[in-house]
Order: sequence, then structure tokens, then C-alpha cells
Amino acid sequence: MRIRLAVAAVATTLISLVAAPTAASAAPEEIIGGGTVSSAPWAAAVFSNGSFTCSGSIIAPNWVLTARHCVSGSMSVRVGSVYRSSGGVTRTVSASYGRYDLALLYFSSPVSTSYVTLSSSYPPVGSTNTIYGWGMTCYSGCDASPQLKMASVRVTSTNVTDAYGGRAIRSTRIDGNAWRGDSGGPEFYNGQQVGVASTANGVNIQNYGSVAYNRAWIQSVAGV
Repeated sequence: MRIRLAVAAVATTLISLVAAPTAASAAPEEIIGGGTVSSAPWAAAVFSNGSFTCSGSIIAPNWVLTARHCVSGSMSVRVGSVYRSSGGVTRTVSASYGRYDLALLYFSSPVSTSYVTLSSSYPPVGSTNTIYGWGMTCYSGCDASPQLKMASVRVTSTNVTDAYGGRAIRSTRIDGNAWRGDSGGPEFYNGQQVGVASTANGVNIQNYGSVAYNRAWIQSVAGV
């Protein structure tokens, strides 16, 4: 069963539907492998009603890209820190826009930092991509990671669907995989963001909403 990747603060009904993997199939305890990230000025931790819920990326001075299923209640973001609870700057989200399982969060006070570059093409099937997020570090009984993590994954298809029926990129784990709290986090190929974390099977497969598929919409809303 695939699930959306938001954390318990906004996804308790989804969490109750999913059992932890068996010992035979479970991934290593740190589900975003490859170690912690020491610098990511483009990183955005997404909060709903003051609680961490999702990951994201800043694409322009006033815009964060995340997953649509992360949008709930009063939204805010922490930008420019690899720590989800400290550092960087925080902004209150004043407007949000969604298409399939992508969301654009707007804040009126701009942030000066490095922004991700968005891809207009799909990553090749078989390519090695990198995913980022503050998701849970085990399948149950633990919190989201306090520090941003990353993992390498291998693309298996660019023609599957995200949580809302949009086109998505599917990958399998190389040294880690996405889990709850990684929703909205970016997937990169050759230094450009190609996907936004949408769903995962809880073992080794994740589907990321395609940036290329939604590229014209992102440009029309955010001007990026």
C-alpha cells in the first residue's frame, strides 16, 4: 500500500492504515541514507499549525515548493537551515496554490538565499538521483530527523502517478528511501530538481510528483 508521506500531525488517518515492514523486508533504520546534510541553503521545513509536517525547497525569494497534501491549517516555513527547529529564517505563508500533488507556498517577506533550479525534463530511467528530507528515521516509534538527510535512489519510471493523479517519477532505494515527513522534499538529477515527494510504499519505492510535468503551471503562478 502506498501512503502519503506527511507526518502524524496531519496524517493520523493515513498512518493507522499502514503496518511497519517485517524484519525480513525492513530497510536500515535510517530511512534516508547517505548521512546528514551539512549545508542546504535552499532547504525548507514546512509547518502546519506550528508543528513540523513536511519538507520542501525554496525556488524564489517568496516561494517554497512542497507537496499539496502537506497544506493544512496555518502554514509557515523555516528556510536556509539544515535543522528543522533552529537556524535560518522563518516565514508565515500567506497564500498557497496546488496542482496535482505539488503546492506553491507564498510569503510576503522575501528570503535572500540560494534557490533550487527547476528541471524542464524528466530524469533518465536507470539514472541515480538524490532525495532530501527531514522524515522519520525509523518506521515507527521515532520522530522526524532533526537534521536534513539525503539518499541515493534509482529511477525506474517517469510515467506513474502522484497522490492526486499527476505524473510522477518512481524510484527504488540505493542507500535509503523516503518516509513520513519527507513529503514535499525535492529529488535532484544533475543539480536540478526533478520531483516532489508524494507517496511511498514504506519499504523501497517512492513516487515524486514531476516538476517537468508541472513546469508551465509553476512558471504561471510563481514566475520561476
